[in-house]
Amino acid sequence: RQTEVCQTFQLRDALTTRMKLPSRIITLALVLAFCSVCTAQSRRLPARQERPNATFKDRQTAARIDRYVQSEMRKYKIPGISLAVLRDGEISILKSYGMANVELAVPVKPETIFQSGSIGKQFTAAAVMTLVQDGKLSLDDKISKYLPGTPDTWREITIRTLLNHTSGLGDYPDEISLKRDYSEDEYLTTFQKAPLNFAPGTKWDYSNVGYVTLGILIRRVTGKFYGDFLREKIFGPFGMSTARVISEADIVPNRAAGYRLVNGELKNQEWVSPSTNSTADGALYLSIVDLAKWDGVLTRDAAAIANGQRGKLFTQSSLEEMWKPVRLRDGKVKGYGFGWFTDTIHNQRLIFHGGAWQGFKSFIIRFPDEKLTIIFLANSWNTNDFKLARGLISIFHPKFALDQTTHPRTPGVTDAVVDHEPKVTALFRRVMMQLANDKVEKDLFTPELQARFPTQARQWGETINSLSLPVAVIHLGELIDRRNEGNQRVYRYQLTDIGRTLVCTMKLTKDDAIAEIELLRK
Repeated sequence: RQTEVCQTFQLRDALTTRMKLPSRIITLALVLAFCSVCTAQSRRLPARQERPNATFKDRQTAARIDRYVQSEMRKYKIPGISLAVLRDGEISILKSYGMANVELAVPVKPETIFQSGSIGKQFTAAAVMTLVQDGKLSLDDKISKYLPGTPDTWREITIRTLLNHTSGLGDYPDEISLKRDYSEDEYLTTFQKAPLNFAPGTKWDYSNVGYVTLGILIRRVTGKFYGDFLREKIFGPFGMSTARVISEADIVPNRAAGYRLVNGELKNQEWVSPSTNSTADGALYLSIVDLAKWDGVLTRDAAAIANGQRGKLFTQSSLEEMWKPVRLRDGKVKGYGFGWFTDTIHNQRLIFHGGAWQGFKSFIIRFPDEKLTIIFLANSWNTNDFKLARGLISIFHPKFALDQTTHPRTPGVTDAVVDHEPKVTALFRRVMMQLANDKVEKDLFTPELQARFPTQARQWGETINSLSLPVAVIHLGELIDRRNEGNQRVYRYQLTDIGRTLVCTMKLTKDDAIAEIELLRK
């Protein structure tokens, strides 16, 4: 809005010179015109983007959403957001905010296409489930049945363990460069050379490689690229007309640009190779309209199944498998199904997933028992997507709201403070991930704290792993307090998950050794 005001007064100067009218008359005319445009836009957008028969309650809710989303956009410098709230599979609220393309001053609209990030995994899982339903494969088939030549270490990997992230495959090996093109065979060869992180079925670890492998498996079973199979089985039949695999070469109408902040300055998304943007771990283009139609499919299929009928896409067993938590060999349960997190929080059953990729963030949260869904797409890597999602949920379910006190020693602290020591924050995130993965560099800690290992480190790791997706939530951890206590510096970070908050305190000596870690669940 400041930019628009500046442009208004530049136009005033030009008109004063060319038309030789008094400056005060031109100024008054332009200000009145500017105000009328702003007023028209503010009145037009809610009417255009809500249902024609929106209730008073819907309009109140939309106003609360507006205030919250706009505050988050200002805080995190998010260029644009597309958002939808659905009830019973039908759009209740549809909102567009900000810019799809900053350079060209193109606003976000419902048709704007964003990159999916990992919410694309639920479509890969759906494609696999259609093959299961058609008898083309079984969830407990060993993947070696379809991928000949797999190493002995892969012999216990099944399709099920790939879908629920218990295969032992981790993230991309160091040998894989995101800026180089690979064939499917080259991907597989590189993946198979990497050691497994654990025996299949014994642990849960989010694995992009597992979903890339599922995409390759879909081609081996069907003879079709997984993106073509999705278009044939899901996108086409259910009217998701703009959903497709990413292509930066193709002309894609209404495509948003992705952004990131570098030293507080907005920059374009980083480039990756075409093959990197075509894998089945989350490389789709989707609009909010596409995702609304997808939610309608899920809602109507669930309703049909509840009435003893078969869904148009899924059977009862498929939906149950997709949204059922995985049970590990030791009996522990992780709230993840097939391409969906699943949990019960504050007595509310919900399934959800986020995505983060190449300057974009996304989230879909479904409350299946009350048939409520919240979806958003944002074109900034710096969007705190878990916090944004939780704030939106709290508008409908206040129990999800962030606590007004995040730590007894810092009453009232809920927002991040200015972080003047990014190296310390990087150290904090590094240590949190090491604890989560049970791979701690002991030299980072004081001898006194090391003496409490491994029991203490294991307890910390269990607490961190209670988060839905530790790698994402830790990355988004925000500094909420910084102080000195004697000879130690104290840093307090807030990790915001969908239904939980983890407040983490790290104390450093003058030599930058970690003297203490405290974890408080809220």
